[in-house]
Amino acid sequence: MKPRKIPLRKCVACQEMKAKKELIRVVRTPDEQILIDLSGKKSGRGAYLCGKASCFKLAKKSKALDRALKQAVSPDIYDQLEQDFIRVEDEFHALKELEPEDE
Repeated sequence: MKPRKIPLRKCVACQEMKAKKELIRVVRTPDEQILIDLSGKKSGRGAYLCGKASCFKLAKKSKALDRALKQAVSPDIYDQLEQDFIRVEDEFHALKELEPEDE
């Protein structure tokens, strides 16, 4: 049987290609909200970040999310995302450890 193809995505901050499940998705919903999507299934334009706070800070500094989401992201939204990112970072890493690795 053929092994399943693992979808890859690129972190908008460090430009590193990783498996989709190893990245955190930030989504701009159709009603112009910008939020973190741990399920990876919300509708809207998505951008992926590594699960590290350093990558989020780099994305904030270089305005990588602005380019990836094709919308200007205001500083207060970045602050809110940073708080959300720190809050879900531990949850994200816990979920990643629980998932069995396919080989």
